Amino acid sequence: MSDKPASVGEEVLYEVKDHVAVVTLNRPDKRNAVNGAVASALGWICEETERDNDVRVVILTSSLESTFCAGADLSEISKGNAQSLSTKEGGFAGFVRYPRSKPWIAAVRGNALAGGCELPLACDMIVAADNSRFGLPEVKRGIYAGAGGVFRLPRSLPRNVALEIVATGDPLPADRMYQLGLINRMVPSGEVMGEAHALASQISVNAPLAVRKSLEVARQAYDGTEEELWKTSGEAAAVVFSSEDAKEGPRAFLEKRAPVWQGK
Repeated sequence: MSDKPASVGEEVLYEVKDHVAVVTLNRPDKRNAVNGAVASALGWICEETERDNDVRVVILTSSLESTFCAGADLSEISKGNAQSLSTKEGGFAGFVRYPRSKPWIAAVRGNALAGGCELPLACDMIVAADNSRFGLPEVKRGIYAGAGGVFRLPRSLPRNVALEIVATGDPLPADRMYQLGLINRMVPSGEVMGEAHALASQISVNAPLAVRKSLEVARQAYDGTEEELWKTSGEAAAVVFSSEDAKEGPRAFLEKRAPVWQGK
């Protein structure tokens, strides 16, 4: 386990309660733009949430109502510090490529543009305010959305719509993204965190190992052939069915009580 960066608790807030970790981007004066401190903090938090068996679901959110994240901190890039905005294991923000097994929910208020859009796209689910916007404006500046946006959007949206967003650089509002299925739940801005916690609670009551293994296979649905997916699914099923939780679930059901999960 790497040492906890000083930026955890400052540029990025982190707390765990009732099996749910809440990660809050907290650079309000920079519209939560990603610098080296944010990248190192998110990288450490990804590692910590994977290690901590008490964490079953993670919510990624922002301290601002007007902006989820402004993407890369351009002032850092102008100083020649672009490399510090990524980590070896997690890529941009220490996050977009990190191999996370637990479900992450993005709770988005305000603008989620450029790298600030690629962070929610790297999560498993999105709860968004009805006044939020999502987009990849990089082409308007002659640059490239290199943190996964150009291929994750087409996996989440109808092809032609995704290509329009990529090519024009124009954002789409939350209601349109909700209609198209990118957003799981859309609520007024003041209700975003409550709704994200409600979704997290629906997940956290389930068997942790079963959730992780099910997501492991579901995330690969577009990556492999059916034969490969049957193999991966069978391997996951073998792990889950041989677990203590697989015994506890049916036992709790028959005894008419809430299950006590061990996560193994």
